[in-house]
Amino acid sequence: MKLLHASRNTSSEITVEPAFTPAQRTEFTRSLRRWYEQHARVLPWRGVRNPYRTWLSEIMLQQTRVNAVLEHYERFLRRFPTIISLALAPEDEVLAQWSGLGYYRRARMLHRTAKLIVEEYGGELPSTAVGLRRLPGIGAYTAAAIASIAFGESIAVVDGNVERVLLRVLGLPETPGAKMVEFLERTANALVPKQNAGDHNQAMMELGAMICTPRAPRCMECPVFTLCRTRGEHPTLERIPMRSERVRYALTTRRRQDGLEVLLQRRPKEASLMANMLELPQLSMKTEAGDLVLLEEPLLRVRHSIVGTNYYVEVVGMATRREAAKYTLRSDAMEWVPVAKLQEFPLTGLARKVLQRMKLMKLPGGLPQEVPLLIGRGGRAATGKKA
Repeated sequence: MKLLHASRNTSSEITVEPAFTPAQRTEFTRSLRRWYEQHARVLPWRGVRNPYRTWLSEIMLQQTRVNAVLEHYERFLRRFPTIISLALAPEDEVLAQWSGLGYYRRARMLHRTAKLIVEEYGGELPSTAVGLRRLPGIGAYTAAAIASIAFGESIAVVDGNVERVLLRVLGLPETPGAKMVEFLERTANALVPKQNAGDHNQAMMELGAMICTPRAPRCMECPVFTLCRTRGEHPTLERIPMRSERVRYALTTRRRQDGLEVLLQRRPKEASLMANMLELPQLSMKTEAGDLVLLEEPLLRVRHSIVGTNYYVEVVGMATRREAAKYTLRSDAMEWVPVAKLQEFPLTGLARKVLQRMKLMKLPGGLPQEVPLLIGRGGRAATGKKA
């Protein structure tokens, strides 16, 4: 069966000759639906027509792996089961429950929008994509996902997975520009059935995530293989390589009558990333006399990626707050936080990772840890030419 033919003319505009025939459209949607019913992953936000839960899952899934979201989704809902409970919560509490998912602006916008929904929409999300787009933090993709999955609106959801499926099926290379975006949205909407649009959209995204993967797609398992013009990888745009940066953080603890405390530092309110969240105090890599050289091995080495940068982190044990402050980039906004209550504070993802590996926090899923020890030595340093 011949599928539509997509091409570019001399003015770089995308033309389609001819469009999907009704038979092709029916074969595509039916094959996809059968595959989804048999092979879809069981995820807690599927099969539940609850607009708030759909909204929450879609925000959490933005630029985040499904496995990471699974660790946070149910916990977040236990604390904030409704839009009203989320709207009434302090921001620090929302950030604490979000901690570990990254891209914290999403959590702040989710919280802000929940307040708006309670104040101006009676605590209910609008039921159409057009209405949802009027809310802050809800773009075209998220609006379409909520409208189709929770309310049954016949509108396509076009994310990176769906784009990749369509480009491969159509035999097109990845191409930047508004015309390509418009073309893919129009094509995706032509495939959405009038009924069960939400299931269709989730099936498209699932196909891209599990079968039509960026590298080494599993073509022989694809339900629309016979309609595909590419049948394998397709030309893609060159990706910007990740930057690398070496950083150090201080880890300082003290014993008090009520238990162990760890020294943390609050990020500036005006910071572009993770504003006002708690992290370990960051140490300078240099002094006026030259690079700062560690005289002892750090307590921990860990790699952490944030927004296009791989950070190679050294965690240095500092015996006292005064010693830590001597080498930190900033000496303000430091505070002692009880180890037993760390889960209640808005921690950066890196801080959470380090504190878990140093057995100062519970592991994901609440798995028990050994009793942590006071952090003592490991902070001696000197200046020199090389670190």
